[in-house]
Amino acid sequence: VQVVESGGGLVQPGGSLRLSCTVSGTIFSIYAMGWYRQAPGKQRELAANITSGGSTNYADSVKGRFTISRNNAKNTVYLQMNSLKPEDTAIYYCNAGGVTLGFWGQGTQVTVSS
Repeated sequence: VQVVESGGGLVQPGGSLRLSCTVSGTIFSIYAMGWYRQAPGKQRELAANITSGGSTNYADSVKGRFTISRNNAKNTVYLQMNSLKPEDTAIYYCNAGGVTLGFWGQGTQVTVSS
């Protein structure tokens, strides 16, 4: 199973980015998918996740600003990030199938700075 993230970069405060994560080597549609992030010196934390049925869950810190979605036909999950803040700066990781037994991507850097 391969999990590949893309879409990170440098953005000014208040800006937007869309992260993408494509999964191959398995039946994507049965997996719950999650976006996690890890800031320097901090533990990895959940930003948002989405079940195989499309139910979503968000960390309080990103509610109302981030939207997670999935396209099963493209084996891809997205994270639309709006109104970005400097505290959103982190490496963002995509997870397929859960923290304990699932699969992780290599991460994509998101930097929010003026």
